[in-house]
Amino acid sequence: MQRGAAGFLARALIFCSLVLSGCSAEARPNEDQGGVGVTTTQKAILEDKALAADIRVINVSGGATNYVFAVEIESPDTGCDQYADWWEVLNEKGELLYRRILLHSHVDEQPFTRSGGPVVVGASDVLIVRVHLHPAGYGGVAFKGSVEQGFREYVLNPDFADEVEMLDPQPDGCAF
Repeated sequence: MQRGAAGFLARALIFCSLVLSGCSAEARPNEDQGGVGVTTTQKAILEDKALAADIRVINVSGGATNYVFAVEIESPDTGCDQYADWWEVLNEKGELLYRRILLHSHVDEQPFTRSGGPVVVGASDVLIVRVHLHPAGYGGVAFKGSVEQGFREYVLNPDFADEVEMLDPQPDGCAF
């Protein structure tokens, strides 16, 4: 839990520094802070979600329309009662393109990396990669970008493509 508290504190400090530096809670891009279309409102929403799994790093290998994504995740896993149960790739419209099911919790392995694919996309397609935490759902740090340009941290609106949560594939239990 120390790791989760540290991540939450770091995000809270970023939010406070934005507010103190003159940014309002309006939907203003925060591109000067390294975000891609991140607004102070979206940052505030993220701060309110204490239990969330975060994407930390994305590496992509492979070739055109046949990419393998290696996604590093940090999550507040406690066992099968609370764990990162999948990561997924969506297009900008929120359509599910790929979902990598995680078969067990990673209590003693944080952060952890899991690969998946093939992900059938073009090199310049703009994608969103996010992680799902059982039972809390979405809400942590996602990444947005393309294979060609790379991926950067991106805070999603809390209702972005929430309907895909019920789509297959779904986890078939938790091993441990």
